[in-house]
Amino acid sequence: MVSVPLEPDMPDYAPALRYAWRVCSVTSLGMLLIGMSGSTLNVALPAVVRHFDAGPLASNWILLAYMLTNTATLVFFGRVSDLLGKREVYLVGFALFTAGSLLSGLAPDVGLLIALRAVQGLGAAMIIANGTLILTDAFPPDRLSQGMGFYFGVLSVAQLAGPTLGGLIADTLGWRWIFWINVPAGLFALLWGMFTLRRLPVSGPRQSLDGAGNLIVFAALSATLFAVSEGSLIAGLIALALVPVLVAAERRAVNPVLNFRLLSERVLLMANLATLCNAVARASLILLAGLYFQTARGADALAAGLGVLPVALGMGLGSPVSGTLGRRVGPYALALGGSVLCVAGLLILLLGSGPATPYWILAAGLFMTGCGSGTFLTGNTTQVMSGLPAENMGVVNAFRLMAMNTGVAVSVALTLGILTSAVSPELRSQVYAGTLSRLSPVALDQLMTGFWRTYAVLFGLAVLGTVFSALARAPRRGGTVVPDVS
Repeated sequence: MVSVPLEPDMPDYAPALRYAWRVCSVTSLGMLLIGMSGSTLNVALPAVVRHFDAGPLASNWILLAYMLTNTATLVFFGRVSDLLGKREVYLVGFALFTAGSLLSGLAPDVGLLIALRAVQGLGAAMIIANGTLILTDAFPPDRLSQGMGFYFGVLSVAQLAGPTLGGLIADTLGWRWIFWINVPAGLFALLWGMFTLRRLPVSGPRQSLDGAGNLIVFAALSATLFAVSEGSLIAGLIALALVPVLVAAERRAVNPVLNFRLLSERVLLMANLATLCNAVARASLILLAGLYFQTARGADALAAGLGVLPVALGMGLGSPVSGTLGRRVGPYALALGGSVLCVAGLLILLLGSGPATPYWILAAGLFMTGCGSGTFLTGNTTQVMSGLPAENMGVVNAFRLMAMNTGVAVSVALTLGILTSAVSPELRSQVYAGTLSRLSPVALDQLMTGFWRTYAVLFGLAVLGTVFSALARAPRRGGTVVPDVS
């Protein structure tokens, strides 16, 4: 029997839509929690580094430990949710993230903080792996773009409030409250989710977990992040050597963590490559701009948080507006248009990457990039998810999330690696601590070279992502055609 989407005048449509928006409130809380956590720490990182007197390597991994565990376990927890239920794994993710946040604020040294950040990443992976699936299952197809627009709009709100809140907390209450602020929000999200979410049936037969594939992905991504952030040739060679090992292992796996058969469908391949490039190009922008204002201009954490607000304002405008427009212009046009806006914004930042550039120029570039990011995320996600048959939705969504989160992790590692490469090794810790502007003009000139190089690379990746977005047009109407990957 073929199921037909309910029309607005059918009696069951209104209750279904009300439930969908309640589900959206739960998943949006998850997005708020994760987005707020990342954006507050991006601005407050110098305060944490100064407290622990952390070196460049430890400073990098305060951010990268979270991103590594988050990215490497996304598909794993997607598989676990097939066994235990999406609702159950989603709620456990809230509990683990909240506990990790509480303990991170109590960390006595930077090593333990890095370990607890990895625990936070595990909880976030459970939340992210299931949030989009739960939302897609709840919304009628004709309203999915609106739900996605609101969902990613909340991320914009988190990134809007996060930098300012992070700067304010770091300057007044201290860095530990950067983590503790997540605790009441996480507890509320957990309770609201338990009350609201219905149990979802397990989709298809129970599937085994690809333990070997998960370990290889974790090792390869670890080596990649270390190679990019530290410029380690050995780590880069290890990462390259693990690629054929991963491909061979996944071809033999019954339920591979990375199903490379997805790459046989051109639309999915191009859309995921666009996701990867866009994430690398824009994900570290708040971190990069926050370091610019503190390191190059000598601003405090609060002033830096206010300085990066245009990024979140742009995302806050782009996501909901594009969600509404999605019912008229289609997700392909939104994804491509958003990608073009990102290119234009990064070009402004590239041309204006100097210590004396007027703030309004920087604000224009930050706002345009943020607006493009929000538009791209809404369009690209809807484009990939809206045409999927139920039996392929989980694996395709996991692949999409893996591409996006890999891009986010690589973006941070790449940004910090390129930025600090222009500064002499003995001064790199001053970049993370936000104190380099107090040193000699020569050191500041070196840092400005680092900012220019970083924006140049991010701009190039944004252009490449736009090319992939343009190639992601579906060959015919009726949604993306997906091969049988079950």
